[in-house]
Amino acid sequence: MSNEPIALRQALASFDALWSPRIVTRVNDYDVRVAQVEGEHVWHVHDDTDEFFLVLDGELHISLREPAGERTVRLPRGAVFTVPKGTEHKPYAPTRTAILLFEPTGTSSVGDRHERIPAHVDATTGHTLES
Repeated sequence: MSNEPIALRQALASFDALWSPRIVTRVNDYDVRVAQVEGEHVWHVHDDTDEFFLVLDGELHISLREPAGERTVRLPRGAVFTVPKGTEHKPYAPTRTAILLFEPTGTSSVGDRHERIPAHVDATTGHTLES
């Protein structure tokens, strides 16, 4: 990890793979990741951790399966949302969208339990950001 400031716009411009988060820095035992997304992810759940989303550019929708039923939250640019641990969810971006994620180091991008992983979704614990 760099001990210099990181420009998120430049970090996002350094790769073009969708649904393939890059680790920009770490805070204690947490990764700060950026990703470019478009289309559907996969229904999944993180059994032991919340998942924080910040929309840097574009719009993200997150469908949630909760005890009261299924709902979708819409996150425009600048919005944040935390999916509580144990909540099944599926992110979707109608157009190319840039997001920032904050989650414990080693957390899988497809959760602990998930549906079939489509080819366009990278099952990873985050890739190192290339300088």
